[in-house]
Amino acid sequence: MAHELEMIDGKAQHVYVGDTPWHGLGTRVPNDLTPVQMLEAANLDWSVEKYPATVDIAGKRIETGHSALVRSSDNKILDVITDDWNPCQNLEAFEFFNDFIGAGEMEMHTAGSLKGGKVVWALAKVNDSFELFDGDRVESYLLFTNPHQYGQSIDIRFTPIRVVCNNTLTLSLNTKSSKMAKVSHARVFNPDEVKETLGVAKEKLETYKNMAAFLGSKRYTEENVVEYFKRIFPGTSTKKELSKNARMAHALLETQPGAQYADGTWWTALNAVTHMTDHIIGRSVDARLTSAWFGANKGLKGKAIDLAVEMAEAS
Repeated sequence: MAHELEMIDGKAQHVYVGDTPWHGLGTRVPNDLTPVQMLEAANLDWSVEKYPATVDIAGKRIETGHSALVRSSDNKILDVITDDWNPCQNLEAFEFFNDFIGAGEMEMHTAGSLKGGKVVWALAKVNDSFELFDGDRVESYLLFTNPHQYGQSIDIRFTPIRVVCNNTLTLSLNTKSSKMAKVSHARVFNPDEVKETLGVAKEKLETYKNMAAFLGSKRYTEENVVEYFKRIFPGTSTKKELSKNARMAHALLETQPGAQYADGTWWTALNAVTHMTDHIIGRSVDARLTSAWFGANKGLKGKAIDLAVEMAEAS
């Protein structure tokens, strides 16, 4: 199986707290590590430096006006960037969590690197959760994605996880709302500005709880839930039949983990989509997780929740 996780000397560059994660790789660590200790445990205590990129023309070395982004641990070129590109060091990313950890609001949970070191992430568990429908518990996490890759922005967002099925969700009731912060490498990373943008984690989780309760109070009909899956997983054919993924999601309505909670409601329909993205769509388990957090399926989930709320309001 091909892994998105970076492998060095046959070892996944990934550490985690608690149960073995989705791909079965990595090293378990204690749940009381500081952000810097988590950084070191994941072998992410390296920096990136910019070096002028050059080409040889007629025996002369000429600068291209771009820079090579080089990893300090092994001098690997991670990407070629413009000279005005500002790196965010891994240490800066992990130290972002210091205030939260020190205040007892969070604990470090997961960290690792993907795509040969081009994407580094850290995940902290927020010490807050909620339960609905007599047993359906949702926990909140803060995910910091630090890409060492041209064209990719730093991304910091609250990411709820539904415990019964380990589905990663989205806090946004609208994909344009400020439950996340994206920082372009065109400017220097300012952690204080980002924290102000994100606001208080507890408030975000309360917003999500209200949304989940609302979806769980509104029942779908067979006709409108089929339309929902058609719009989330459109087919390539002009025929009116459901696409393969839409059919699979429809089948999951009654068979997915947690289907007993708020059965027959838009909460169940939404979680059929999140189960698809996290556990079914994709060539491998960690490729699915990578897409759910950092790739195409992240946007798909935003679309799914917005449409579920829209259709629930109309029902």
